[in-house]
Order: sequence, then C-alpha cells, then structure tokens
Amino acid sequence: MSINLKKKTTTAFIWDFIGRIGNQGVGFIISIFLARLLEPEEYGLMAMINVIIGMSMVFADMGLGGSLIQRKRLLPVHYNSVFWFNTSIAALLSISLFLSAPYVAHFYERPELLNITRVMSLSFTINGLATIQNTYLKKQLIFKYFVQFRMVGAIISGILGIYLAFKGYGVWALVAQTLSANTVYLLLIWSVAKWKPAFNFSLKALKQLWAFGFRMFLSGLLDIVYTRLDVIIIGKAYLPAQLGFFQRAKGLDNMIISYSSGSLLAVLFPMLSQIQNNNEKYIQVVKQIHSILLFTVFLMIGAIYLVAEDLIVIIFTEKWLPSVPLFRIMALAGFGYPLSALLVNVLSSKGNSKAFLHLEIFKKLIFTCAFPFLFIYNLESYLYAYSGCMVLALTLNYLFVIKELQVTWSFFTGSIVKTILISIPLIYIQYNYIYIGNHWLNLLVQGSLFVVTYSILNLAFKAEGSVLMWQMIKGKLNLKN
Repeated sequence: MSINLKKKTTTAFIWDFIGRIGNQGVGFIISIFLARLLEPEEYGLMAMINVIIGMSMVFADMGLGGSLIQRKRLLPVHYNSVFWFNTSIAALLSISLFLSAPYVAHFYERPELLNITRVMSLSFTINGLATIQNTYLKKQLIFKYFVQFRMVGAIISGILGIYLAFKGYGVWALVAQTLSANTVYLLLIWSVAKWKPAFNFSLKALKQLWAFGFRMFLSGLLDIVYTRLDVIIIGKAYLPAQLGFFQRAKGLDNMIISYSSGSLLAVLFPMLSQIQNNNEKYIQVVKQIHSILLFTVFLMIGAIYLVAEDLIVIIFTEKWLPSVPLFRIMALAGFGYPLSALLVNVLSSKGNSKAFLHLEIFKKLIFTCAFPFLFIYNLESYLYAYSGCMVLALTLNYLFVIKELQVTWSFFTGSIVKTILISIPLIYIQYNYIYIGNHWLNLLVQGSLFVVTYSILNLAFKAEGSVLMWQMIKGKLNLKN
C-alpha cells in the first residue's frame, strides 16, 4: 500500500471510529431516555414501518453508488447521471409508500400506522438526496464530515425526540427523531460537499456503471429483504410489544457489531478497490484485517454475552428484561456479520460482482431454513436456527473468497481455530461459575475479567489478531508498503 493511501485510509478509519463512538454514544444515551419514557409496543410500531422503508431504500441507489466507488475512471457525467436517476427513484418511492399507507395499516391490523406511514414516506426523498454526496466523499476517503454531521443530527433529533416523548406523543417522538436526524444531515452534507449536481444526464454513462451496479443492487436487495423479513413476520404474527423486545435486542447487537468492526469495514471497500491490482499486497492486507476482526469481534461478543442482563436492567429498566435471552442468542450469532462483510468486500472490491451475487443467493437460501421456526416454535428457537445458518453462510463466504484470492483454507483457519479455542471455554466458565448478585458489580467484574483474561490468553498464544492490535496500540503496525 502506498504511503499516501495508507495515510488516507488511516485517517478515514480514525474519523469513522471517532464518529461511531460519538454517534453511537449520543444515540445510546438518547435511547436510554426514550426507552424509559416509551413502551415496547411503541418501538414495535416504529419497527413495522422502518422495516418497509429499509427494504425499499435499496431501490433508491440500485447499486450505482458502489459502482462509482469501484470504478477507477469517472467523468462528471457519471456522478450527475446517477444523482438524477437516484433522486427520481427516491421521489417515486416516497409517493408509492404514501399511497400504500392504508394497505400497510391493514396488513399489520394497526390503524395507527396509516398516518405514521404517510409521514415516514418522506425518508426516501431525504436520504436519496444525500446518496451521491456520501458516495463522492467515501471515494475520496473523506470521513470527517460523516462524523461531524451525524453527530449534530443525532443531538438535535435526540433532544426533539425526548421532548416529544416527555410530552406524551408516544410513537410520534420516534418518527420526529428519525426524520429530523436525516434532514439535519442532508442540509449539512450539501453545505460542504464540493460536488454539486448539474443538469447533465446520460443513459450511456449509467450503462457503463450498470453491469457492476446491477449485480450489487440484486445482492443488496437479497440481503436487505432477508435481514428484515423476520421483522415483518414477527410484526404480523406476534404482538407489537414482542417485536419491540426483539428490536431492542437487535439494536444492542448491531451497536456491538458497529463498535467492534464498523469503522474498519466502512473504509475497507474504497481502500481495497485502490489496491485491487497488486495481488500480493492485497492478500496481505486482507489477512491482517481478518485477524484483527476476529480478535475484536470475539472480545466484544464474549463480554456482552456475560453482562447482557446487567446492561439491560441498568440501562433500560426491568420492563425490557424479556429482551435479554434474545440479545444473548443474537450476540452468539453476531460474530458472522463483520467477518462476512470483510469477505464480500473482497469480492466487490475486485469487481467480481457476479460471484458476489451468486454468493448472496446461496446464503439467502441457507437463511430461509430459519424462518419456519417463527411459525412453529418461538422467537428464541428462530434465533438459534438463525445462528446455525450463520455458521453455514460464513463457511460459504470463505469458500468464495479462497477461490477468488487463490489461497488455501489454512490462510484463514489458523487464526479462527485459535480464537475460538480461547474465547468459547472462557465464556462458558465465567457464565456458569462466576456471578455476583448486584447488577452493577457483576457488570464491572464479569466484563473486566473477560476482557483482561481474553487479551492475555490471545497474546500468550500469539494469536495474530491480538499481536496486530498490540502493534497498532504501540503505533507500529505496518500494512506492507
């Protein structure tokens, strides 16, 4: 990796990490107040509409943003064409959801969703207008604006949400919080982004991006549908409060994943795209990042699994206790998300969108096996089945990447086996034999004991991820010049 690229990547990583800590910290504090003021049922109602918006948002980009990042030679017409295309699609999505609001309310059998859906339909247009500005800055590895503006948006929207919740507006506090955060971010990102749209549209330019972008779009569509389909089923088959408990557990799990690996993965695709033609350097960087991810992900998951009940009771009060077992199972399956994200980034940064699409199709077929458990048994059974599917899907990820990089299984398995042999027995021993009745004390003792013991054992057995992390702390990590 060139010195300039390494510097830009490091700077982007630092800014993104600061942003995740700051934004997640602000968001977490706000969620504490809101969770204490609002009921699980109100979170469930919001989840019902958010899942529809989340599944539809992929159509607002159609994979063209990723194609702009991956493509080396770009002209202004490429950015302009994608902007006008995406903006038009976003506007159509807003209109479609607004008109479909009665059907959404009827599907969930919740009349209050009618007006909520109509107001939330603005999300498509607001987010769509920021897409190309985000893409332009990401391609340049400029992440500081994301950090600053997301933070401002989180603070303003959080204050508004808490005020409305305190005044008794219920679920509308969550609606206002969501829309205001996105609006503030949109206004700020447009105020600083050097790129501004011109009335210049070319179908030819879109077609040049489409081959890669369309496969990325299909892959993204499959991923979004399958990762949110459970929310639709739970919203339809279970009570809103149960969906609220599920979403509370899922939200905490996503936060852990973001803290443990999100910053690294956010800068990974643009960085790997720039070194895709130097195979030796590329493979070395992938191996180092894989080892670091293994170490950090299992560190976070182990600690959180042990203190799950303490965290939820202390932060959200005992009314959220039903989410504890769901949260623990999600934590166990959580190791697969960051590792899968790394592996699919390898395929996409290499421009192999065909393999990327095939991989996503096979993985979704695997995850389909878990959905019947929602109807036959209960939420916990579904999550255990989902965890098993995650292991199979992750194995498939490795198979595709091993073929792409032309390496052997030992390229990955050495660090995987060592990390598992250290973390799983340690989690088992602490969970079954160490418990202190006081939630605050148990949180401190269990969490600290696991982090310290896990880190020492990894260093003692010279697990590559821990060694690289230690070198990063000492400022000596060298990603192969």
